[in-house]
Amino acid sequence: MERRKFLKVATGGAVASATLAAPAIAQERTDLVIVSTWGRDFPGLGTSAQRLAARIEELTEGRFAVQYFAAGERVGAFDSFDEVASGNANAYIGADYYWKGKHPGWAPFTAVPFGLTYTEIDAWMKFGGGQALLEKLGAEFGIRGMPCGNTGVQMGGWFNKEINSAEDLKGLKMRIPGLGGDVMAKVGASPVSLPGGQIYENLVSGAIDATEWVGPWNDFFLKLYEAAKYYYWPGMHEPGSQLSMGFNAEWWGARSDNDKRILTAACAEENALQAAETNYNNGVYLNRLINEYGVELREFNDDVYEAFGDAATEVIEEARDHSPLAAEIIDSFLEVRNNVGAWSNLSDAPYVAKRNRYLKI
Repeated sequence: MERRKFLKVATGGAVASATLAAPAIAQERTDLVIVSTWGRDFPGLGTSAQRLAARIEELTEGRFAVQYFAAGERVGAFDSFDEVASGNANAYIGADYYWKGKHPGWAPFTAVPFGLTYTEIDAWMKFGGGQALLEKLGAEFGIRGMPCGNTGVQMGGWFNKEINSAEDLKGLKMRIPGLGGDVMAKVGASPVSLPGGQIYENLVSGAIDATEWVGPWNDFFLKLYEAAKYYYWPGMHEPGSQLSMGFNAEWWGARSDNDKRILTAACAEENALQAAETNYNNGVYLNRLINEYGVELREFNDDVYEAFGDAATEVIEEARDHSPLAAEIIDSFLEVRNNVGAWSNLSDAPYVAKRNRYLKI
């Protein structure tokens, strides 16, 4: 065959192939229905989830037709897990400690009182066996999860009265989920679980006396400074609150290896991005709360923290006793806290203390 004729035939074949392939590619679009535990456009939490949903569609070049539903738009915030486990939706974005009533092993994958900071839980998930344990737990419920965000060390919360001793916590109605809520129950408070969108109205009405939410940035936009006078620190309940994207296991299993890599990469990207964004904005909005809105900061004293520590020890032991899998998760978590925490005690914490003391500018 002459070279010119060959090129013409070959080019024509390529065009024909491309023309035939186009409808096939269009048919390969995959629906990805995501439900969330966060309200639409909530700074940090809601906007992070929305950004992740958009990023998945972008990275798959539109092959994934992503439909994102904020809390209450398809199901309630706390119904997200069942919506995904049942297959009615393909994935949720939220905080896994909301599911501790199903199994206490879910709690460490968000936060444990006196537990891991952001850098420590990140180390656990990536190098300390945390991801494998999350998958092992999720397999019992038809969920394949992975980290997709972190809000760092949280504030102790907003209170309508000063907390000067452990006695002041007794009878207090406080919005606080997860194992942190169990700690508050042991010190005599009454923990309440509420989605973020219902906190302000309950605090204003007096239905609750106190609440934790996240930190200065998120708390500012909920206007919690209008509803409570005292802002306490540091929070013992969530020292590095990890957020997760949980996929329906059957849906996840049907995806190609490359699509799984894309989804994993998108979640890892957002995990780092949200942590940095929250850390930056917490500093900005803490200054605003103090200087523009007159918020009164209060530090929990040693008496209160000792009561928290005693209660947290009991709560963690009780969670561990639930089942062999719960024990495996918590033992792994504690091993990382001891090992990585030993390094933290010689690195970040003392360095920041020395910096604050000796730097003159």
